[in-house]
Amino acid sequence: MKISTTFILFLFLIFNSAYGQENTRDTLEYSLVTPYNTILTHLGYLQDDNYHPGIAAKALNPEYAKGEKAEELAIMLKQILDGRGIMIDLDEVPRKSDFVDTVTNKRRYYLTKQFPELYVEKAGKRWYFSGRTIKSIPKWHKEVYPFGTDKLLKLLPSLGTTKILGLYVWQLMGVLILILLSFLLHKLFTFLFEKLIIQLLLKLGYQKLADEVVIPIAKPISFLVIFPFLIVLVPVLQLPITMSEYVILTLRAVWPIFAIVFFYRLVDIISIYLSKLADKTESTLDDQLVPLLRKVLKTFVVVVGGLFILDNLEFDITGLIAGLSIGGLAFALAAQDTIKNFFGSLMIFVDRPFQVGDWITSGDVDGSVEEVGFRSTRIRTFRNSLMYIPNGVITNQMIDNHGLRVYRRFMTTIALTYDTPPDLIEVFVEGLKEIVKNHPNTRKDYYEIHFNDMGDSSLNILFYIFFQVPSWTEELRSRHEVLLDIIRLAERIGVNFAFPTQTLHVETFPEKKGNSPVYTKNTAELKKTVEDFLASKKAKN
Repeated sequence: MKISTTFILFLFLIFNSAYGQENTRDTLEYSLVTPYNTILTHLGYLQDDNYHPGIAAKALNPEYAKGEKAEELAIMLKQILDGRGIMIDLDEVPRKSDFVDTVTNKRRYYLTKQFPELYVEKAGKRWYFSGRTIKSIPKWHKEVYPFGTDKLLKLLPSLGTTKILGLYVWQLMGVLILILLSFLLHKLFTFLFEKLIIQLLLKLGYQKLADEVVIPIAKPISFLVIFPFLIVLVPVLQLPITMSEYVILTLRAVWPIFAIVFFYRLVDIISIYLSKLADKTESTLDDQLVPLLRKVLKTFVVVVGGLFILDNLEFDITGLIAGLSIGGLAFALAAQDTIKNFFGSLMIFVDRPFQVGDWITSGDVDGSVEEVGFRSTRIRTFRNSLMYIPNGVITNQMIDNHGLRVYRRFMTTIALTYDTPPDLIEVFVEGLKEIVKNHPNTRKDYYEIHFNDMGDSSLNILFYIFFQVPSWTEELRSRHEVLLDIIRLAERIGVNFAFPTQTLHVETFPEKKGNSPVYTKNTAELKKTVEDFLASKKAKN
């Protein structure tokens, strides 16, 4: 149970005699025999209706602070606790003179987790605020009251001691002034942000960015500036500790909410910028990476912002993070496939074995890549069905990326009838080469077009070329154009295409001689004929 500062003095008067007294007729009573008595002496004699800083200073170790310096440090320590809204729960303070801290195994008692060096320790038979605490008081005071606001602590209380609704008049006036200043600052920052920055964006041609992203975060940004301003000035008002605790706690907890909204929208701005960069690159994977990156960053902003809120609400996030780590390990063991697929997606984005729109073959899958996600890759097959392949599987398989081909091969056999003259075949082959050279999408530095084979029913010409086109559709269109040119050429010069046929020859009958040629048996004459043919060929070359 937490106790108000007014009730502290009441407890002080009751328990003072029970735990040892050091008094004279001319001095006030105080006790330092237990941690409870020491803390009660310090806080009890700094209350508005029981203000005796000289007695409160007795709680400080005299080896490190004496006289007026001790009084000033005692007041500063009380202001630090009030400024941070730290209420000391006296029910939890030990009341044994031989108390030993179980963590350090020393006669110490730590007051709050916010200031780890704030503790009382036993020196002789008495308990005092430690020397380390006393040395740290000026540093803490500057942290709680930065930018010279500590000077207001001496100025404001001198404005009057009249109370209304439990607050001094100067405190009420201070609250009203802070509310007014917050309202004016909110209007000012909102005006500057909406008018100046948005006008600048409109001039640069970013109207969509201004309308959809910037305008919604104008107010959160103004609050993002105002709340630190309030967190700095509210402690100066020295509100009652119960009120101060909840006011400061609320301000520190609400402030990260506006920070979350701001950074959440900032992710959208970054995503728009990255999308424009992705549009300038040839890779389509960038277009898939930007939305995924936006989701990851937004999740990160919400999680980190939530941890900040819990920390400002004085939750032990260290234990929470440790618990999440243990739970994360158990989750990782239970979701090995999911994690494997996640890292598989990272490998796809890093190595880029394919991109959206590429025609790939991987195992039994053959189709065009439509989307690459964090868990799976979506492929549209040529049957128009949609297949989802886990990224952990596809990265462990051999991938044939047809989309990364510089040239697309086209090979076919052009079959001519056996009655085609050799000279006509040579003319036809030369014409085929000219077709390849004249087509805009064919590779000009390498192709193979030759009379290649004598088949069962045709004279075969090998037609082996490459197209330099970006897609399968363009390849098919180019094939269409080249094949039509081949047919037109054959029609123009009188070349007949062959198809598988069988001819039945009857050797002899009374009205017809046989089709078999009559071969000469003169070997010398045959050799002479071959030599003449080769000589004629040599003369031509």
